Amino acid sequence: MSRKQALLARHRRNKRRVLLAGLVLMLLAGVLIAWWLPLPLLLLAWVAHEAWFADHLFYSPGDDYAYSFDSDAELAGVSLSGDLLQVTERLEAADTLILAVDVKASWLGRLLDPYVQLLGTELGDRQTFERGVDGLRYVNLSGFADELNQGRLQVRGRFCRIVGEPRLWRFQHPDFTQHTVMVIAPHADDAELAAYGLYSRAASSWIVTVTAGEIEAEHYQAMGLVPAEAARLKGRLRAWDSLAVPRWAGVPAKQCVQLGYFCLQLPAMQAAPEQPCGSREADMADIRPFRQLNPFALPADADGAPTWNNLVADLRELLQRAQPDVLVMPHASIDPHPDHICAQAAVLQALQGLAHQPRYLLGYANHLHDNDRWPMGSAGEGVALPPFFDARERLVPCSLPVSADVQMDKAMALGMMHDLQPPAPFKRRVRRWLQVVLAGRRWPATGENEFFRKAVRRHELFWRKDL
Repeated sequence: MSRKQALLARHRRNKRRVLLAGLVLMLLAGVLIAWWLPLPLLLLAWVAHEAWFADHLFYSPGDDYAYSFDSDAELAGVSLSGDLLQVTERLEAADTLILAVDVKASWLGRLLDPYVQLLGTELGDRQTFERGVDGLRYVNLSGFADELNQGRLQVRGRFCRIVGEPRLWRFQHPDFTQHTVMVIAPHADDAELAAYGLYSRAASSWIVTVTAGEIEAEHYQAMGLVPAEAARLKGRLRAWDSLAVPRWAGVPAKQCVQLGYFCLQLPAMQAAPEQPCGSREADMADIRPFRQLNPFALPADADGAPTWNNLVADLRELLQRAQPDVLVMPHASIDPHPDHICAQAAVLQALQGLAHQPRYLLGYANHLHDNDRWPMGSAGEGVALPPFFDARERLVPCSLPVSADVQMDKAMALGMMHDLQPPAPFKRRVRRWLQVVLAGRRWPATGENEFFRKAVRRHELFWRKDL
């Protein structure tokens, strides 16, 4: 069982205990006060759960995030005078700027999402944190260098207050858009979620999608297809998406590749590198049907076997052909999805012994271990650093700007992805309505899937490692 699965199991177990205790109290109220009382109490409890307690948060809002950054990146002479953030060193517009502050929620910040508001003369932003937050958090000030240089940036808490002394780190990076970028996407839409802003502006981009993403095809079963047929159709559609949607961003067809391996089978492939691992749901053991639109042949086309050795050979061929300077792929310490972890491992294995090595590795996280809502807040807002609790690992954040125009293009790219198109279930729509009315939350008009809120932001956040 993965760490995220263990956290989810513990969360559900604790929720069942709370529900059982609540039911007992309601029954006692019915016996001791009035027989009809449990019914309205049950309704109120359900409304409260949907409005305020339905988030999957597997840590205490009072826990400090535990990042460990290079001490050389920390700036001296940083202070918060009232709401005004003061710095003594001159900052560059392209710097990634991370501000550590202690955030303490007010009583309203336990019912409404608390956020830190950034106010400059020309720019503004808000970055949202957990309800009831009471600990160290990291605000992303990237893009506010000019406002800071001119002493005009105000940092305010809304439904929370900022306490203690702030700390500011500056991370300087090259302009990655001037290089050849290769994005490794474990599934169709991962490249767009994590890096559409980067790859749409890069001098040259390659999009490599590892799996067809054929499982969990209930939407297509509802059209009258049996499970295996539905899974095959979903895989074909997502394979098409992975090749077609990057064209929206100007990526040439000859630089979009679908490898066609089967969803959630990468861990089994890695465990037995020579053993083929067929699809869980599509009744398939040949990856070639999902690869037939590729612009050129790859090693695994010879036998179509879904093996780890074939995956590594495919990736080696692509790395040699593209010779990317910047390699973008999941960060295994932050993103817990098993396919994401294994995709990174396969790329690192494929790199061994190659004459050309990328200069930079950028890791991304489309999923988290312990907070399914991150980035919190609304679409279009900035991306604060995610919860992270292992100070032993040194991380180098890299925040790249995404303009309003590119955000809209990114939202439209996500809208083309078949997996993000089905309407939200009725229960989720009711929950969202309650959260809008009672908790002040907002969802974008661009799409119902949660990723339209989480991924379309003014930053794309990566973690840099030089190879």
